[in-house]
Amino acid sequence: MRVLITGGTGMIGQRLATLLIDGGHEVALLTREPQKTSTFRLFGWDPQAGTIDPAAVPYADCVVNLAGSSVAEGKWTPERKHEILRSRLDGLELLHRELAKPGHHVRTLLSASAIGIYGDRGDEILYEDSPAAAPADDFLADVVLQWEAAARAIGSLGPRVVLPRIGIVLSPEGGALVPIAKTVRYGAGALLGSGRQYMSWIHLDDLCRLFVQMLEHDAWQGEYNAVAPEPATNKQFTETLAQVMHRPLLLPKVPAFGLKLAMGEMSEIVLGSQRVSADKVLSEGFTFEYPTLRAALESFYE
Repeated sequence: MRVLITGGTGMIGQRLATLLIDGGHEVALLTREPQKTSTFRLFGWDPQAGTIDPAAVPYADCVVNLAGSSVAEGKWTPERKHEILRSRLDGLELLHRELAKPGHHVRTLLSASAIGIYGDRGDEILYEDSPAAAPADDFLADVVLQWEAAARAIGSLGPRVVLPRIGIVLSPEGGALVPIAKTVRYGAGALLGSGRQYMSWIHLDDLCRLFVQMLEHDAWQGEYNAVAPEPATNKQFTETLAQVMHRPLLLPKVPAFGLKLAMGEMSEIVLGSQRVSADKVLSEGFTFEYPTLRAALESFYE
């Protein structure tokens, strides 16, 4: 099949593209910089301006939408919040416009979502049908609710829509693990806040293998928690990482009030607790290569 990936120049998109090619599929990327050199075919688009190469959507059998500005970069000023939201909605609205036109054969849209939809829920085990956090009280939940709604609207045009709610993606090449591992390596690792908050994570390779399965098999439809089967508390995560990296944890906890002072509202990313279930993904027959945190971390640091 031919797969068109938005946000394909990022960490997840690059690994997914490689796995798809290895699996015998064709891959093209939608990018704002189509003139750049790439091993993949590039199509240009500018979601903010509402422009796209007219050959892009007709190329594809499936579209993978990974476009969206990182929520962890820069304080959440009103301007930054607007950018985070629009960077997700603009691309989907542009895809909706193009997929409403005749002359294409796109049968599947896999559109990234996030476990941020559940908000801070303590020890509660969260399933796909668990209620979302109140959008008025939780910025990330508000973003994800609008993000998913924009993707579902494309389903009314005919394509199968799959919404993987992605947890913390573990990779030494980017994402949340890099700064955490850096502090541990230099003896500055510490629990964040109480340390009791749950971190629902997934190894980058498992996430991309899951995406491939979702694309290849029509049984996958709707929302799925894209997380490993064993969420860890921040304490468990930090201690396991230190053990795998053979480093001691010397510092006391970083107090929650200090994180809130330094990060503002964005501190909810590290202080919020989301204990997310992988049962639905497992019931569809997906097998994790890295089901445990230690195995995932050892794949990077042993």
